[in-house]
Amino acid sequence: NGDSRKQLLARSRYLLYKSREKWTLSQSQRACILFSQYPDLEKAYQLADGLRKIYNRNIPKSLAMTKLARWFNEVEESGFESFSTLRKTIKNHYRDILNYFDQRSTNAAAESFNAKIKNFRMQLRGVKDRAFFLFRLTKLFA
Repeated sequence: NGDSRKQLLARSRYLLYKSREKWTLSQSQRACILFSQYPDLEKAYQLADGLRKIYNRNIPKSLAMTKLARWFNEVEESGFESFSTLRKTIKNHYRDILNYFDQRSTNAAAESFNAKIKNFRMQLRGVKDRAFFLFRLTKLFA
């Protein structure tokens, strides 16, 4: 529609956050133009979408392990430094990350509760009497 390359990039950023199945017709047309102009961007999108698909599907842990291993190989072949950093991080925490596929649960509830405790402690400007702090904490959040 007469967009400059800069406008094409700016207007295409939202479609890069979605999987291909959720694109509208105009987004898929824009993606076709974008990926023809920037082939590296298409490779990066495919890597990110591949990882997203591994986590969005309800698959057993053993299958997730093999899919992640294949994704690691794709990252190595791509040569993108940012994805290599992500790959190293996943490899360092491989077992903990794969536990997600057992129950499909995260530690978000624990993190939320920790944030509430920190906020409560901040409102009190520190804790002097630990027993009383724990008493008030249990009365408020239990």
